[in-house]
Amino acid sequence: MTVKKTIHQLIKKRKIWGYSTAVAITPYLLIKIDWTFGLFMPTEQMDDPSWRTANAITIVLAAVGILVAFAFSMSWGEKLPAWLVAFPVWVGTGLLIPMLLLAPVLGPAAMIRDQQAGAAHVWIYEQIFVIVSLVGVGICLPFALAGYTKMRWPEVFTGPIDIELLPGNSKKLYIILARLVSGGCILLGFIKVFWAAGGTIGINPAMLDNRDLWWHLLSLSTGVWAFVGSWGLLVLTTRRGSKNFFPPMVAAWISSGMLFSYNLFNRLSATRPDAQPALEYPLAHELTTELGSVLGIMMGMVILMVLHDRRRAMQSSA
Repeated sequence: MTVKKTIHQLIKKRKIWGYSTAVAITPYLLIKIDWTFGLFMPTEQMDDPSWRTANAITIVLAAVGILVAFAFSMSWGEKLPAWLVAFPVWVGTGLLIPMLLLAPVLGPAAMIRDQQAGAAHVWIYEQIFVIVSLVGVGICLPFALAGYTKMRWPEVFTGPIDIELLPGNSKKLYIILARLVSGGCILLGFIKVFWAAGGTIGINPAMLDNRDLWWHLLSLSTGVWAFVGSWGLLVLTTRRGSKNFFPPMVAAWISSGMLFSYNLFNRLSATRPDAQPALEYPLAHELTTELGSVLGIMMGMVILMVLHDRRRAMQSSA
């Protein structure tokens, strides 16, 4: 197979996945537009200005997602500044891929919970569309991203993890940072898994009965991804534990995006008038929330340093 034919097939596949991502986002976008303008509201609380503001923000996010999907599909997307593409995709994959694994359980659980809370009957159908939309994006976006990345940043996929770096690299600095971040991820992981397993240290006794399946699974997901990110970051920086660069890169990328975006999402959700109070003590809640955000950002910084050094080395040897 010629190089030209391989590139043509790669472009074709990334267009398919990119367009599929845009199509998958569309139902979510339309529902959010309806809610922002007060149409087909599942509950009366969603007519509150804070709810409408939150829905307007998600409209912008969905529109950005569609633009990113088109950028992955077309040649002009390769000319965009790296940060303009990487940041929304980092947040999006961090939100969607972990949720994709939980959707088969959390989707029905959310429907049952909302029905018990008195949501309108139309919400069942709306929620089905939302779940299908998010699952579709969670499946299509990573493949579209992979096709785009192979064309623009092939060093992410090719070559062994242990390559000879050029002088002036940041290896010593990012190994120190990675060890600090990994220690924080392990601490956060143990706390979240402990709570998910039923541990009560740090939980407000008055809120113990409010721990539902949703809370337990999200706590478990955060804990597991914190452990996954710790492994990925240590392997990326020490270059031991994997022969290939791609697996630890994916682990660290998804974990960092998840820790940052989920905590940001939780803070935004807490501003809703019908938001449930935190089940943890205020100090425990703030520490785990802020710790997750800081760890996600620091992990992202280490990934950027690793990729920078790796790209320099691979370009010099080409």
